[in-house]
Amino acid sequence: MSARARDVASGDARRRFDRGERDYRILLSSWEFWAEAKQLPPPGEWRTWLMLAGRGFGKTRAGAEWVRALAEADPTARIALVGATMGEVRSVMIEGESGILASIASDAEMPTYEVSRGRLVWKNGAQAFVHSGERPDGLRGPQFSAAWCDEIAKWAYPRATWDNLAMCMRVGNDPRVLVTTTPRPIPLLRDLAARDDVAVVRGRTRDNAMLPGAFVAAVEAAYGGTRLGRQELDGELIDDVAGALWRRDLLEAIRVASRPALRRVVVGVDPPAGSKGDACGIVAVALARDGKAYVLEDASVAGASPEGWARAVAACAVRNGADRVVAEANNGGEMVRAVLVAADAALPVRLVHASRGKVARAEPVAALYEGGKVAHVGAFPALEDEMCGLVSGGGYEGPGRSPDRADALVWAMSELMLKRRGQAAVRVLG
Repeated sequence: MSARARDVASGDARRRFDRGERDYRILLSSWEFWAEAKQLPPPGEWRTWLMLAGRGFGKTRAGAEWVRALAEADPTARIALVGATMGEVRSVMIEGESGILASIASDAEMPTYEVSRGRLVWKNGAQAFVHSGERPDGLRGPQFSAAWCDEIAKWAYPRATWDNLAMCMRVGNDPRVLVTTTPRPIPLLRDLAARDDVAVVRGRTRDNAMLPGAFVAAVEAAYGGTRLGRQELDGELIDDVAGALWRRDLLEAIRVASRPALRRVVVGVDPPAGSKGDACGIVAVALARDGKAYVLEDASVAGASPEGWARAVAACAVRNGADRVVAEANNGGEMVRAVLVAADAALPVRLVHASRGKVARAEPVAALYEGGKVAHVGAFPALEDEMCGLVSGGGYEGPGRSPDRADALVWAMSELMLKRRGQAAVRVLG
């Protein structure tokens, strides 16, 4: 519920808007009043409004209300309704609980749905026509002033359908398209999101205050931070990088809910280059009695002073019962040792020096994952994004300037799982 909606729902707001019972009912039925800002057409010049949002955000309602407003304002409107299938256009976009017919406040304004002809006809003459992503050729010939495309990532032929639709957008001075979809990493969506004439709006499931709190809490507890949750709840467009050392489907497959009996815990640290440099990577990894390694926590911090991030290392070690801290010596490893001593953490600190680049160091650790010897206890979105951005051959295509979290993971994994095999490629300094 928007701030305005919450205000009007209160007794004070009711008295303030008390202009008669009829006016109050009109106010309650006004989509423009109740909608969140992200559910309304964005300002500026755009040809396509791309709404990438999680389930339950209100994408369907936003699309239905946009179509209704266009049809009621323009008797000459010719609108395409394009869904994954003809059946979904009818059951979701037109007749659904949040569909076009449900958005009509008055029976006098209700359009006629001609099922056999696949069209909606408003009393003022405006029309909307049913099409699907299963039949791209169905969009050869007609022409439209607007289009609402729903769940484009589910279309059977997304590129062909979109290209044919684009050729149809030639009625009026300013034909526009609204795309409402839960994002999936298809080339068409990536291309649309990068275009200058596309207004991209992102929304999360939790942004819809009308949803039951118990539902939101349950799905976030079950899927929060996972690839599925980030895609279906947070509306993120997540894709795998070509040649990456880690694949997202692999990370999803090794996720576990709880930690097993542990033999030892190590905290890996990748210190920043300076007080205003990159983040300080801090990752706790455990060796379990089953012989596998388990990632326990990503405690990385950004923007902290040397003393601040060093204390974050000490706190992470205490929380996870670590018996050792492994820190790269190049960028302040001695600071970690000094602050741990000052905090009386009584933890041995192993300072290591990298003899190879970050990607080369990460390759044997990635092999451990491929061999089924690592699990993640829960989800670590920021860490996993960096891991999936490390590319074989020496590149990095993940978030930020440097994979600090991933490097900290590599140091900890090397200490636990590779040291005895002579694969860690580190030189011990102290």
